[in-house]
Order: sequence, then structure tokens, then C-alpha cells
Amino acid sequence: MRKKFLVAATIAAVSHINPVWADSDIEALRKQVEALKNDYEQRINALEERLRQSEAKTQLAQQKVEQIADKVATSKTSASQQQNTFNPAISLTLDGRYADFDNDPDAYELPGFMLGNEAGLGEEGFSIGHTELAISANVDNKFYGKATLAIHEHEGETETELEEAYIQTLGLGYGVALKAGRFFSAIGYLNEQHEHAWDFADAPLIYRGLFGDQLRDDGLQVSYVAPTDTFMQIGTELLRGDRFPGGGDHDGVGAWTVFANIGGDIGIEHSWQLGLNHWRENDVDDRTSGAHSHDGGPAETPSFSGDSKINSLDLVYKWAPNGNPTSRNLKLQFEYFDRREDGMITMLNSGPPEEVSTYDGQQDGWYTQAVYQFKPHWRTGIRYDRLSSNNKGSDEDVLAEAGLDDEGHTPERYSAMLEWLPSEYSRIRLQFNRDDSYENSDNQVFLQYTHSLGSHGAHQF
Repeated sequence: MRKKFLVAATIAAVSHINPVWADSDIEALRKQVEALKNDYEQRINALEERLRQSEAKTQLAQQKVEQIADKVATSKTSASQQQNTFNPAISLTLDGRYADFDNDPDAYELPGFMLGNEAGLGEEGFSIGHTELAISANVDNKFYGKATLAIHEHEGETETELEEAYIQTLGLGYGVALKAGRFFSAIGYLNEQHEHAWDFADAPLIYRGLFGDQLRDDGLQVSYVAPTDTFMQIGTELLRGDRFPGGGDHDGVGAWTVFANIGGDIGIEHSWQLGLNHWRENDVDDRTSGAHSHDGGPAETPSFSGDSKINSLDLVYKWAPNGNPTSRNLKLQFEYFDRREDGMITMLNSGPPEEVSTYDGQQDGWYTQAVYQFKPHWRTGIRYDRLSSNNKGSDEDVLAEAGLDDEGHTPERYSAMLEWLPSEYSRIRLQFNRDDSYENSDNQVFLQYTHSLGSHGAHQF
């Protein structure tokens, strides 16, 4: 009996001791697991740190390699630039055309306007058009220089003239730029562009009537571009004033202009520019126009002396899908000009005595055009021109002989063109004009080619 009691007591004691041993073992295992986890985390962190250090060293080595490559490329470019510092860019723009008119081009007129310079229809049949030879280069790190020779047909003869010859500052700072010499005036949007960059084969009627196609002069141009997100430019030109539509022999500043342009982008596909311009000459002296011969005698030439001023507005809008004009793009263009003059009209070689009249001139005109590139190598465009005048004077007969009588006619013109552009250096253009500039309507057809050889700078907006 006593033996049975001892066995039962032993079993009960063991049963109370075993749970304590189980809890201790579990706690020990937990500690071992935690220790292993900490050890592995430390090892993983150490491995990750070594990996980051290796990647950083690799990136640093790659950057050094790229820097060395850039230095080598820059040194090669600098050496190349130094070798070409005194080698100017030379370009030749070949321009030729075939023209057909219903009317006699020699009888062309714009009622209400005295035509000068190269205003007119040009040669009928085949001609060399307006070929240009341009030479340009950086003089040094402060100045850029350019000269352009123009070769064209005028009154059946081939003529060569110095079209442009100027220097321009580089990096003057503060948005300021200076140009000095002979250059196309910044008045208007189209005037600064060379003829081969025009979207049509001929100038708008208002350019023909006011400037004889384009206004260029000798002088100084100062312009300033503001440091703003929106493009803002203002400028002025001090000109000699001897050239049409000015006149006379001026020792100093005979004419001057002021201009302002503002523009910007609308998203990535749309851009625009608005311009305001003013030109003035207060002492135009003996500005002559075309000669008129009566009965084979001495040619009578109308001459204007007095004050002249021109105000203008231009607006340009451009669209290109996704901002890329390579395949498709659209350009809308509008310009308006208004000229006021006060002085005297004299018919030279009409006397004695010479025919004279007071003159109060009011002339204005505008054009609008749209040009659409519908395929990478094809463009088409339409244009409409319209002029008006209200000229007055003491002798209406003199004004009529000078071409300043509007003859009750409103000059206007409709144009359409189609271009094939094999490359950015080559263009073939077909253009048709329904020209109602004067009394007899004229159907005009132009077939024109324009090819650029050599280095040629980019055109403006």
C-alpha cells in the first residue's frame, strides 16, 4: 500500500514539473530564432550596403568616362571651329521662272500709287528670276558679318547689285543687338525675308505699291528682346533715307522706323506673332517714279517732295500637329499698311513751265494668305490682295499723269500656288494670279524653280 502511494506521488510531481520545462524550451527557441533573424538581417544589410557602394563606384567610373569623352569631343569641335574661323559660309540661291501674262507687262500700273524700284510684273517668258550669292561668317566672338549680291532681270538686261552688306553684334548682353550697314528694314513681317523665302512668286500688292517690292536702306538698327516667357521685341532704325520710298541726298539720318513684336505658343501645336511698325521721312526730296514719254519726246517723270509716313500691322499664326512641322503644317498671314504724304508733285521734263501740283496722299492696303503643307514634300496656298487710295491735289491732271488718280478702280488680286519640295534645298512652284490691279484684268501664270547650294542660315519665324 505504501509503495502504491509513492508511485502516485512521483507521477503527480512529474506532471507538475514537465510544463515548466516546456515553457523554458520554447522561450529558448524563440531567443535562438530572434538571434538568427538579427544575424541574417545584419548580414543582408551589410550585403546591400556593399552592393550600393559597388553601384556608386560603377556610376562614378561611368561619369568619368563620359566626361573624358565629352572633353575629347569638345576639343575636337573647338579645333575644328578654330580651323574654320576664317572660312565664311557661302551660299548660292538659284532662282528661275517662266511667266505668261494676258496683258503687256510694260503697261502695268497700280492706280493711285507711284511705282518705283523693281515694282512690276517682271520679264515674260523665261528669265533667271532673283538669284542670290550670300557670304557670311562670324568676324570674331563679338560680330557677325554678311553680304548678299542679287542677280536679276530688269528691263531686258541682267543686273547685279549689292542687296545687303552689314555687321551684327553677337552676345552683346541684356537682350540688346545692333546691326549696321545695308539691310532689309524690320518694318512689316515679310520685308526682312529674302525673296526666295516668300510663299509666293511675287510680292503682295501693298509691298509693290509702297516699297517697290521691298524696303532696304543704309543705317543702324537697335533691337531689344525682353527676358519674358512671352516673346517681346522692340527696336528702332536710323536710316539714310535716299532709297525708295524715300528720296534725296541726306548727309545724316533721313528716315527712321520703330517696330514692336510680341508672340508666343499656345500649347505645343500653335504659335503666333503680332507686329506694329512705323516708318517716317520728313524731307523726301525728288522721289521719282516710272517715266512717261509723250509722242516720242523727252520722258516725263513724276517726282514727289515732302513728308511721308507709314504705319503697319502684321499677324502670323502657325500650326503643326504635335509641334512637328515636318509632315504637316499651316501658316496664316495678314498685313495691313497705311501711308500718308504731304508735299508737291512735279512732272519733270514737262515744261517749261514744269507741271506742278500740291499733293495730299492717303493710301492703304492689305493682304491675307494661307499656306498648307499637306504632305512632307507638297504645299499649297491661296492669297488675296486689296488696295485703296484717296489722293488729292491742286491739279488733278498732274496727279493723273503721275499715276496717283485711282481712276475709280480698286486694285485687287487672287492668287493660288502649288509647290513640290523634294528637299529643304529645292522647290518647284506653279502659281496662278487673277490680277485686277488695273483696268484690264490679267491672268498670270508662273512656273518657278528655287534651289539653294552651300551653307544657308535658318529663316526667321
